[in-house]
Amino acid sequence: MNKKLKKIIIYFTGIIFVSTILLLFYLFIPNSLKSFDGKFRDYMFIVRGEIPQPDNVVIIDIDEKSLKKIGQWPWSRDVLSKLLINLTKNDIGLIAFDMVFAEEDRTNPSNILKKLDIKINNRVLDYDTFFANTVSQTPTILGYQFQLNDNKYIEKKSPLVPAIFIEKNKPENDEVIEAKGTILNIPIVQDNAYSSGFFNSIPDESGIIRSVPLVIRYNEQLYPSLALETIRTISNTNKVIINYDNIGISDIEVGDFNIPTDQYGRLLVNYRGGEKTFNYYSASDILEGIIEKSKIEGRIALIGTSAAGLLDLRATPFESVYPGVEVHANVIDNILTGDFIVKPSWIEGLNIIHIIILVVLVFILLGYLPSYIAIPFIFILTSVDIYLIYTSLFTYGLILNIFFPVIAIIVSTLVVTTINYILETKQNKMIKEKFATKVSLAVMHDLLQQDKNVFAATEKEITIFFSDVRNFTNISEAIGNPKNLIDFMNEYMDPMTDIIIQTGGTIDKFIGDAIMAYWNAPVDVANHANQAVVATLNQLHTVKQLNLKMREDIRFKSVVEMADKMQKPIIDIGIGLNTGIAIVGEMGSSSRADYTCIGDPINLAARLESLCKYYDSKCNISNFTKEKLNEDDYIFRFLDLVTVKGKSEPIEIWQIHDFKNGKDNEYLFNLKKEELDKELELYHKAINLYKNSKFSEALKIFENINNWDRKANREIYKIYINRCEIYIKNPPKDFNGIYIHTTKG
Repeated sequence: MNKKLKKIIIYFTGIIFVSTILLLFYLFIPNSLKSFDGKFRDYMFIVRGEIPQPDNVVIIDIDEKSLKKIGQWPWSRDVLSKLLINLTKNDIGLIAFDMVFAEEDRTNPSNILKKLDIKINNRVLDYDTFFANTVSQTPTILGYQFQLNDNKYIEKKSPLVPAIFIEKNKPENDEVIEAKGTILNIPIVQDNAYSSGFFNSIPDESGIIRSVPLVIRYNEQLYPSLALETIRTISNTNKVIINYDNIGISDIEVGDFNIPTDQYGRLLVNYRGGEKTFNYYSASDILEGIIEKSKIEGRIALIGTSAAGLLDLRATPFESVYPGVEVHANVIDNILTGDFIVKPSWIEGLNIIHIIILVVLVFILLGYLPSYIAIPFIFILTSVDIYLIYTSLFTYGLILNIFFPVIAIIVSTLVVTTINYILETKQNKMIKEKFATKVSLAVMHDLLQQDKNVFAATEKEITIFFSDVRNFTNISEAIGNPKNLIDFMNEYMDPMTDIIIQTGGTIDKFIGDAIMAYWNAPVDVANHANQAVVATLNQLHTVKQLNLKMREDIRFKSVVEMADKMQKPIIDIGIGLNTGIAIVGEMGSSSRADYTCIGDPINLAARLESLCKYYDSKCNISNFTKEKLNEDDYIFRFLDLVTVKGKSEPIEIWQIHDFKNGKDNEYLFNLKKEELDKELELYHKAINLYKNSKFSEALKIFENINNWDRKANREIYKIYINRCEIYIKNPPKDFNGIYIHTTKG
């Protein structure tokens, strides 16, 4: 077989392989990949920008201006009645509420009199009745909401809709969204309205509202959205036809309008632009009668809010904070203008053909053209393909898949490059052999494998760990024998190192008996602060077991005797943890370098470790690390608010005793968990008194706890007893609770 035919066969096999893999992924696409496709399309909307739209839909905005003038929301129903009346006087075409009145008016005079047990008569105004009558006498459609998830407060009432839904070619099982319950307007208001529609907007997997349901099924009955009911009302028809095809709903017919949807009955929204593309008019201007009639006459008015405090804000392709009412305005405008974007059932077949064509083109370009020509052609091919997808979307309204064509080009490029590399291996080997006479094979290998960007210095948030063995000088003197000392250190260092590595940490260096490590570099570690604390507590538990083991080892007899004489454990360690932004990367000289980290967070972690001696604690952490932890996982003790040597900004120092749901505390106090909880409750009460300059009251509690009958060091209480006594004799001015450490530990 000649070389050319062999290459064709290999490329053909590669095309079949890549196409098959891509199509399998496409046909069984996970939701995460769907979100990528949506994000690419969002960017196309941003590139397209705002487009002109007829002035047929306006928004009556309960904005910040209205809230400032009228008062906080919800407004009394007589104010809303006036809003409807003023809109009607200005010959508004139709009014739709993007809100629900699910509760009675709390400002209703009749309700207030009833609560005061005051007899009322018919002349007392009932705001809810007044509002209901206004709704019935104005061209108003109400809004309501479906509950899509089960919960114990679910409401089972059904709204009334003066329309007939006809489902053509309906399959036995459809994919229309099913509701579990409703949130309706109060009966007196709901019953007096001509009609109503739901205003549910359901974001997709990435949290973006790209489509809006036009129908939802509830109790085996279809109900229209607020936008669809608006269209039905202005069409003056009581019939809505739902057409099905082989995968679900294909389109909805309302009067002269034919609305294409996806299989779930959702309209894919062709957004006109960013926030306030439609005309917004402040509700306060309508209430004050200062709006020009020509601006709203004959229009469809949606009443909603853009005020941030009322929380009707959504994420759309254009903006992450977008008024929900304007989403419905876009839907209505899409239907009125017939400017849709659609994804018909046959588009899937076109997407498959599209992917295969791209794979073939990439194989041809990279396989048979020189690289200096092929690579520019690949960029041109990608650009042209994206432009065609863009044109199909905004010129013809067809939604083609964006993500997989791009992936097809990338994957095909990688596969062809790999094939070319394999085919050229023999030639590369010859080149290596020739260059081996000029440089060593090891240097050649390094040159080929080197990736200069892997260890590039970068800023990254990490959690830094420093540990140190207490009284190590005494230990080394007691052991004496260098071999036994090395064995002793290995017995300690091996499990400590394993624990750090098992929790995703990186050992930076061993400094004699000290260990420096960090989490979240060079690879990302989820919950890195928590992982560092887990490693710390596991080390402290392991040290206890290690002390028991060493007592039985004849090699360490001398150090055991020394520890007993000093009434201290054989190995006693202090650990400091801090979290912050540091510089991580390859650092050093041109002849010798190491992957490490530098910056203030590292210095602070070292200070925290050294301060374990001062506070007689096993593990000191900064408030920066504590903020990353779950309060329910650990037993915390506040130690101090300090400035450490070399720093001016104060930090909080906290001690971690143990896992909250773990064993009885074994480190600082030999207490049961319940006893420790009681002690910490009193201790933190005293700390709060101390922070508020109530030194005498704090002193009593500190002295009380310090006198408890238990075997434990009391350094932390001695510290605060001493400080309180000093401050009682010499009351400080403007006390801020900050203690300044002038030494490193």
